[in-house]
Order: sequence, then structure tokens, then C-alpha cells
Amino acid sequence: MTDAAAAPPAPGPLALLFDKHARVDRKRYAIAGVSLALLKYAMDAGLIYATTGHVWLPYEYLSPALSTREAILGGDNEWALALMIAWTLPFLWVGLTMSLRRAVDAGLSPTLSILFLVPGINYILMLTLAALPSEPQPSPAPPPAPWGRFNAALYGTATGIALAVVITLFSTLVLGRYGAMLFLVTPVLVGASASWFYNHDRDQGAAGSVAVALLATAMAGLAMMVIAIEGAICLIMATPIAGVLSVVGALLGREIADNAKPGVGHVAALLFITPLLTAFEAALPAPLPEREVATSIIIDVPPERVWPHVTGFTDLGAPPEWIYALGVAYPLRARIFGEGVGAVRHCEFTTGPFIEPITAWEPPSRLAFDVTSQPPPMHEWSPYEHVHPPHLDGYFKSQRGEFRLVDLGDGRTRLEGSTWYTLDLDPAPYWALWSDALLHGIHDRVLAHVKHLSEQDG
Repeated sequence: MTDAAAAPPAPGPLALLFDKHARVDRKRYAIAGVSLALLKYAMDAGLIYATTGHVWLPYEYLSPALSTREAILGGDNEWALALMIAWTLPFLWVGLTMSLRRAVDAGLSPTLSILFLVPGINYILMLTLAALPSEPQPSPAPPPAPWGRFNAALYGTATGIALAVVITLFSTLVLGRYGAMLFLVTPVLVGASASWFYNHDRDQGAAGSVAVALLATAMAGLAMMVIAIEGAICLIMATPIAGVLSVVGALLGREIADNAKPGVGHVAALLFITPLLTAFEAALPAPLPEREVATSIIIDVPPERVWPHVTGFTDLGAPPEWIYALGVAYPLRARIFGEGVGAVRHCEFTTGPFIEPITAWEPPSRLAFDVTSQPPPMHEWSPYEHVHPPHLDGYFKSQRGEFRLVDLGDGRTRLEGSTWYTLDLDPAPYWALWSDALLHGIHDRVLAHVKHLSEQDG
């Protein structure tokens, strides 16, 4: 059947974008998709040019990796990356809901719209939906017997928990990957499946749908602690992004329930397709840009008095910050074996020593070193005595470090400390907020101790 014969009168532009009952045929979907993509590209490219002077070409824009945008913006423009992510959310929602309505119009399951969230696959989905003709819409099926709010919430929460645990186990233990499917797509899937069950026989409202999705997400985190997949620290760090995305999933699941025939085939489709997409993501190359975290402090003695306490320092006291008390590693002391290039510095943390061969020895102005061995970044807090999630092994790698002593000319020294590291977690910009903050905390702790020792001796 042709689009013209099947489609009702054309909705207005705003209704086409935001009205969940407005039908979307392939022509309107293609026009809206191209228009929104060009608008989004213009906004992103304009921000990048205004911030860095870099002309962002269309082929660069098609890269789904946030790390690509982060590399172009550089480490001093986190605000621009945050702004870019923030204005992506309305585009994301419009793309999701329009893809859902286009799938229904083409006679497909609305669950397919979730593929819009998967980098790379989303382009294939959009091209497919833009090509398929409209299909006659079936008469509404009689509503099933109601489950009641409590039973609906129970089924929704249980399904969300099962989905989260299965994907986490498969992604981390089988594939060894902490990627976008795990941290960006899975919370949406948990929220969507929980909300779909909650609304499958009648619309229970947006507030109830969001509450059930958040409950499922929280219970999934608790289940991961109970079965020792993860510890409390990682779950605390993941809570902000998981909470926001599960709300998106809750609203999407409600839309799917409103547009889908009764049955559990949609949830079954999620359970089948998600591991395949996770495996596909794990097979893709993942570039790991090196990040620098730099911190400084002013010390009221000249560099010659500071230098001996940079090469090695005595025991530090316990850190006051709560997150270190939970188990994030922090430095205890530093010792150096030898002198000059080729000497080896041991910086001992609560989880073990960093082994740091000296690569630059320029007293009293510069000390640089590589990192050839490092301990786990934390002891995960857990009800069990020992829990060692895979992300503790190699996903955060300290590459090298450096101390710079700048003579201010008035008997004072500016001591600067830098750490260069890589992070194999997606979305990297989000996790870098945590790792950068923790490294700044470690730097502050060490530099303040060196300041105290230097001024005490001076």
C-alpha cells in the first residue's frame, strides 16, 4: 500500500516531532531525520570551531565515539563537551520516539526503536526505516485482563533486574568490556523493560513508570553487590548516569506499551538482541586517548629545599574524603632507590606499590618517571571479604608522571604535579570526571605533604 493511501492527514512540525500519536511515514521520517541531523551537526561543529578553531568535517561527525569529540575539544574544554552532551538529549528523545512511531507505521515492532541508541547500528536502523513503506494499521486488540499496579510493578522490576544482571555478566566476565552498551544502553533497556511491563495492559502514568524504572535500576545494583559482580564504589559512581538514562527508558517503555500489541515478545527480543550488540561493540577497536591531570601548590621555601621531599617522602596521614575511606587507593609514602636517570621510585598506595623508573632527573627543577607496574585502583567495598570485579585490572592505567619545581624568585616555589593515564571505560568523558577528581585529590594530598615537610625543614 502506498504511503499516500495509508497515511492520515499530515501532522504539523511540532506534532510530528513530539506527539506520540502522530503517525510517521517514511517521507516525513527521512525529511525530519536529515533536517535534525544537519541542525545537530551545525550546532556541534559551530561549538567546536568557536572553542578550538578546528573545522569539524562531516565524516568526523559520523564517528559515534565520544572520545573523538573529547580528543578534538582537548582536555581544557570539558564545559563544551558537557554542553554538547546536554543538547544531545532532546535530539536523542525525538529520534527515539520518531523511530518508534515509524517502526509501528511500517508494521514492525516498536522495540526496534531501541537500536537507535546503539552507535553504528543506529545509522542502519534509520536508513531501513526511511526505506520501508507504510503498512495498514491493525484494529486495536481488546485489552488483556489487568494485572493490578502491584503485580505490574513487580513483573517490571524483576525483568529489569534480570536484564541488567545478564548484560553485566556477559559484558564484563565473557567479553571483558565496560563499554557504551553496558553504561549507556543497559540503563535505558532496564527502564524500558520495567516500564513496558508496568504499562502493558493499561497506561499507569509517567510518574509511576519512572518510579518503577528507578526501583528496577536500584535493585539491579543491589543484586550485583549480592552476587559479587560489583562493589559499592563502582555502583555509586555509575548511579548518576544510570539514573538519568533509566528515566529515558521508562518514558520509552511507556511509549512502546502504548504502541505495541500485548505479549512478551518485545522483552524477549531485547534479551536476544542485546548480547549480540554487546559482542559487536566489543569487537570494534577502542582508541584510548591519554589524559593529563595537573595540580599545583605554592611552597614558602626555594626549590632546593623542596627537591629532597619530591624524590621521596615519609608516611602521610589518613585521608579525610569519604570515597577514599570506602576503598579508593591513596598514597602512603614514597621511596627512591638510586639517583639520577635509571633510579627507581616506589610510591606505595593502600593497594600496593607503583613502580616508577626515573626518566628525567634535573634537580632542583624537574623529576619525571614512567609507570611500569601499578596496583589495583581500589579495594571495592562489599559485604564479602574479597570481591575483585574485572574493571580493577587494566581499565585505568597510569602511564607516567612528573614533578616540576618553578622558582618564583622571592624565596617561594610553585610545585606542579602531573599524571598521564588512559581509561578503558565508556563513556570516557563521564568516567574521566571521576578519575580526574580522584587524581586531583591524590595530587593535593601529596603536594600538601611535601609543602609541610619542606616548610618544616626550612
